[in-house]
Amino acid sequence: MGVDIGGTFTDIVLMGSDGSVNTKKISSTPDDYGRGIMIGIDRLMKENHVNPVAVRAVIHGTTVATNAIIEKKGAKTALITTSGFRDVLELRRIRIPELYNIFYNKVPPLVPRRLRFEVDERISHSGEIKKPLDEQSVLAVLEDMKGKGIKALAICLLHSYVNPTHEQKIAELARTTLSENIFITCSSDVLPELREYERTSTTVINAYIGPVVTNYIKSLLEKLVSIGIQVPLQVMQSNGGIISTEALMVKPACIVESGPAAGVIGAARSTKLAGYPNVVTLDIGGTTAKSSIVENGQVTKTSEYEVGAGINLSSQLVKGGGHALKLSVVDVSEIGAGGGSIVSVDINGRLHVGPRSAGAVPGPVCYDIGGDEPTLTDALVILGYLNPNYLVAGEIRLNKMKSLSIMQARVANVLEKELLEISQGVMVIASASMMRAIKAVSTYRGRDPRGFTLFAFGGSGPALAAEVANQLQMSRIIVPPNPGLFSAFGLLFSKVEHEFVQTLYGHCDEFDEEEVERSFAALEEKAHAALATDGFEHGQISVVRQADLRYSGQAYELTIPVKTPLRINSMIEGFGAEHLKTYGHRADEEQVDLVNLRVIGWANPPGQTDLDTTLVTYSQDPPEVDQRRHREVYFGVSHNIVLTPVVSRREILEGLIEGPLIIEEYDSTTVVPPGWKAELDGFNNIVMTKARQK
Repeated sequence: MGVDIGGTFTDIVLMGSDGSVNTKKISSTPDDYGRGIMIGIDRLMKENHVNPVAVRAVIHGTTVATNAIIEKKGAKTALITTSGFRDVLELRRIRIPELYNIFYNKVPPLVPRRLRFEVDERISHSGEIKKPLDEQSVLAVLEDMKGKGIKALAICLLHSYVNPTHEQKIAELARTTLSENIFITCSSDVLPELREYERTSTTVINAYIGPVVTNYIKSLLEKLVSIGIQVPLQVMQSNGGIISTEALMVKPACIVESGPAAGVIGAARSTKLAGYPNVVTLDIGGTTAKSSIVENGQVTKTSEYEVGAGINLSSQLVKGGGHALKLSVVDVSEIGAGGGSIVSVDINGRLHVGPRSAGAVPGPVCYDIGGDEPTLTDALVILGYLNPNYLVAGEIRLNKMKSLSIMQARVANVLEKELLEISQGVMVIASASMMRAIKAVSTYRGRDPRGFTLFAFGGSGPALAAEVANQLQMSRIIVPPNPGLFSAFGLLFSKVEHEFVQTLYGHCDEFDEEEVERSFAALEEKAHAALATDGFEHGQISVVRQADLRYSGQAYELTIPVKTPLRINSMIEGFGAEHLKTYGHRADEEQVDLVNLRVIGWANPPGQTDLDTTLVTYSQDPPEVDQRRHREVYFGVSHNIVLTPVVSRREILEGLIEGPLIIEEYDSTTVVPPGWKAELDGFNNIVMTKARQK
């Protein structure tokens, strides 16, 4: 069972051992996300006569960690650091996301200055103890913490990534001195890498969300048991792997971007199988649009990430708006433009779509559950893209008349424009914002999106994909089966994964290959031990080696794969090739530095068999509830209102069909506008291609 929570909907996919797939999409319950999960699971199992004891695995993607940071609802956290480094969180990097705004205020640190404490100690960059830890200063700090209501403690000392002795001693003293309910975490356990600010920030994030994530997981496990499901719960990590709840409670920061990763993993698996190895994903939900790139079947990852700045734009050009999180995450850019994005007009008469969202509550106006501000979904209903009687197989009825009234009063009358023209403008503006998300992971990474296929999913992705592709001059779109629940489906394709990193800094030509090999071997031993704890045998475990390299004098690295047997020259050549691909040039005469070694250990979870076969046949084509086979749709002034055929996915099985065309499914609607064609491939994907211009 795959369970994915979004800002608007909670999606559940139940896959049977016989390859059968059943799904459920319900509105999220922000007051208690676990409640919505239980409602959805209970309905899905009852509708399909599934006994809870038959469930073998539950894999979960959640936004609880991200929400805790964005909403500032994490635990009250203290920080212990080396004397003189109390203000690292405050100083951070000299970067701001608004280049010309001299009044920009950076997001406040998660730990206020009064809860940041210093202790006497000093370790050098080589790991040598220059000043032994003064345990009396530690005990004095711990005593000072009592009575302050602290629920979590982050410990981050200078250069502890090479020698964690002092950090581990402080943690030991804290566990014996403070309440046993306080969540304690060390930077040497979370991120043993150089860069003081990023390491401190990541450790603080881990502590800040620790109690929140722990309580959420415990509560969810209790709810699952209450309905008869007693199998282990696994959670999607930000890097696209899944992790046990036991390991998660030690390192909760690894799920900060849990939700968006699942869809990208599913996209990589399905497109590689279907013969589309190079794709750009576009996942449009109710609150945001997210994009990532899959190249040669491989998911792109990054460790340059920020959280807590609202909507994230994953780009080196936009940094400084949030808290640094230097853990491996699937490289996903995120824009505040989704189906629930609120449409507004500012005092200068400019039309805006997002980043504010109506969310699940009160939702778009057409949901008729309290929303009174027009949204992108309301515009799509007005244009005729969405069927008012058929959203989620008719479970959600849309009030089109209310959308017409509110959009007319709040937007069209203010701008003195025709309602259809305004609704078309809303759709175009939203698509332009989504285009920025795609550029962040393609153009800004040295990749031309025109050479990629657009893989569209999410509740609104297939409806807007053609408009986004037109703006980017992309000529092919893939819409997978059940696109609105695809992220939940992607959870089922994820591997159990543990990643370990260790700084090993210096010029490449100064390292002995045996020394590097020993360091890799030590990391691999940790990976095997972690997976053995999860119940895997040695033969079931695979490991991948990577290294972070840069030209001497550069501030940031590129991560490259490392082959065995290890050869330093091969690493240097691999770095040069990646630098050329990313930045358009390489400098072979420059010295190359090795910064970090990485090892990823992974294994396929039990029961994850024959998924490729399931992927081919996976489809939920519910019976028609609306017998009208045509609908009036507005495609802009060049086409005006067109009486457009409305079909199911099964009905385009016969061959290539020219647009305009609307393809309705249980969980999503695919819009094939004039100038595009649609067909099904052998894997039940809708393949849209742009007609050549005459």
